[in-house]
Amino acid sequence: MRNLKMTLEYDGSKYKGWQKQKGNDLTIQGKIEAVLSKMTGKDIQLVGCGRTDTGVHAENYIANFHTECSFSTDAMSDYLYEYLPDDIVTKSIVEVAERFHARYNVKSKTYVYRIDTHKYRNVFSRKYAYHLAEKLNITDMKKATEALIGSHDFQSFTNSRNSSKPTVRTIFYINIHEKDGLIEMEFNGNGFLWNMVRVMVGTLIEVGHGHLKPQDVEMILNEKKRWEAGPLARAKGLFLRDVQY
Repeated sequence: MRNLKMTLEYDGSKYKGWQKQKGNDLTIQGKIEAVLSKMTGKDIQLVGCGRTDTGVHAENYIANFHTECSFSTDAMSDYLYEYLPDDIVTKSIVEVAERFHARYNVKSKTYVYRIDTHKYRNVFSRKYAYHLAEKLNITDMKKATEALIGSHDFQSFTNSRNSSKPTVRTIFYINIHEKDGLIEMEFNGNGFLWNMVRVMVGTLIEVGHGHLKPQDVEMILNEKKRWEAGPLARAKGLFLRDVQY
C-alpha cells in the first residue's frame, strides 16, 4: 500500500469548502476523490490538512491518500490535470512514509488575507480580495496584532459553538503589508479555529477604522465572548498559503 502526498491549488469561489458533504458534490475533497476513485477503480479517502470554509482559496493545500494503484506519480498528476475542474490543480504528488498524515503531522499553517483599498474594485481580482474603498490605519492594526501573538484562548475569535473542544491556539506571527492599495495580512499559527482568521481580520479592520483601539484586542481576548470581537470578514479574501510539517 502506497501513501501519497498531494499539494493542491484551488479557487474556492464556487465550492462549499474542502470537506465532503452528503448530498453536495460542490466540495474540493469530493471532486478530487471522485477522480481518484475513477483512476484507481477503488474508493479513495483523502485526508486533508484541515477544513477551508465556503469560498476560501488555497495556494498550497496538503492532502494524502493510500492506494495500491501502480501508476507513476507523474501519470497520476497528468490524469488529475485532465479530469479535475479547471479551478483545482494538483501541483505535485510524492510518495511518503506510511506514518505521514496530512492533518495530524501539521506543525503550523500560514493564511493570507487580501484587502483591496482602491476607490473602485478591480474587475479581474474581485473574487480574490475584499474590496474596502477606505483608508485603514495600518500602524494601529500592527500594534493590535501584538496581543494576538503567542498562546491564548481564542474563544472570542471563533464562531464555533462546540464548547467541548479546546480553544487555545498559538499564533507565531502576524505580518501586515500595504503596497499600491493592496493590503496583505499574513497569519501563521499551530492551528486555527472555525472562522478564526476571518474574525481576527474583521477585528483588525475595526481597529484600522478607529472603531476599536489597539489595546482593546487584549480585552477582547480576555472576555472570551464572540460578540466582543469584530465582524466576520468576507471569505473570498482568504487563502491558505502554506502548511509546515
